[in-house]
Amino acid sequence: MDASEEPVVELDLDEAGVATELPRPSNSGDAVQQVPYRPVQFVDDDLPTALERSAAWLRSVQDWLGEPVDVIAVHLDYDDRDGRPYYDLKLLCNEEDLAGAPIAVRAQQGQPTAP
Repeated sequence: MDASEEPVVELDLDEAGVATELPRPSNSGDAVQQVPYRPVQFVDDDLPTALERSAAWLRSVQDWLGEPVDVIAVHLDYDDRDGRPYYDLKLLCNEEDLAGAPIAVRAQQGQPTAP
């Protein structure tokens, strides 16, 4: 391999561009969204509940990834329209982490996929 060439890392991604094995948020109203910083959304009328679900999701992703996921920012908004959950909590996550890149790199280097 030429010194200027970087090794190619194969990733198993779904149509949204995240790893097919990425743990998804468990509540049907929560979602991994499709934008560059990958907001992961948690919506609820009760803020502590939304925060607890986001923490549980972060723990499951950390276990899957084998390292802490990079959270770039946390955004909190509200939606006061009738029939909508009031709180809208978004974790802006590193898209390479959500795609499973650290797992693929460790596998390519012959390292265990989890530390």
